[in-house]
Amino acid sequence: MPEGDSVWRAAARLHAALAGREITRSDLRVPRLATVDLTGRTTLNVTPRGKHLLTRIDGDGGLTLHSHLRMDGAWHVFPAGRKWHGGPDYEIRAVLGTATDTAVGYRLPVLELLRTADEDKVVGHLGPDLLGPDWDAAKAAANLLAAPERPLGEALLDQRNLAGIGNVYMCELCFLAQVTPWTPVGALRDPEVTAVRLAGAAKRLLAANLGTGETRNTTGSRRRGQSLFVYGRAPRACLRCGTPVRRVVKDDRPTYWCPRCQSGPTP
Repeated sequence: MPEGDSVWRAAARLHAALAGREITRSDLRVPRLATVDLTGRTTLNVTPRGKHLLTRIDGDGGLTLHSHLRMDGAWHVFPAGRKWHGGPDYEIRAVLGTATDTAVGYRLPVLELLRTADEDKVVGHLGPDLLGPDWDAAKAAANLLAAPERPLGEALLDQRNLAGIGNVYMCELCFLAQVTPWTPVGALRDPEVTAVRLAGAAKRLLAANLGTGETRNTTGSRRRGQSLFVYGRAPRACLRCGTPVRRVVKDDRPTYWCPRCQSGPTP
């Protein structure tokens, strides 16, 4: 599942291609939007909200094309006339074109058109956005602490607590906190302080990776294969202690941890 930084970069690419330009081609390939024609309208902006993308369009009091990438959705931008690539044609769910560029959405599991005034219906449940103007570390920490019996990894992934963390950052944050992802939030050492520190660390990690493409770095190392502390490293050695990193998969979601550096319960 894309992390908040990936969605932020996707929004930036779409905004650069579409914002302020007239839509000259519109093709929304989901049944309930099949008859919608957005040609002649102007894209106002493309804004990320956690892992959601909000493409705002003028007319009718303001419209928003809401999309979510989930596991393998993607938006690609191509210069006008350039051949598209990103998957077979039958996986295309949306096409928005201007005189200069075309944005093509592949495998989008969520695509809906709503009034901009009604955006809260699809993103109003989200917690503070790690990369948004509404970021509030204290609020995010309070959300994490609201269910002290909940496993930390699960709480970090819950977008209602703080929006933007995916599996990679969840594993890395738990490593930095020196606890396993299955450790109850209330069992953290000094939970109130730790929750605030984790929220701050999450913000710094995502912000630091906005310009690095899909190769994330949480360690600060530029050595090949050492950009992440635990995610994707099993069964290689932990960068800190040398113990083999462990991995478990549940519901197609892999979780990584170091059995020596991270204390707490394990599956």
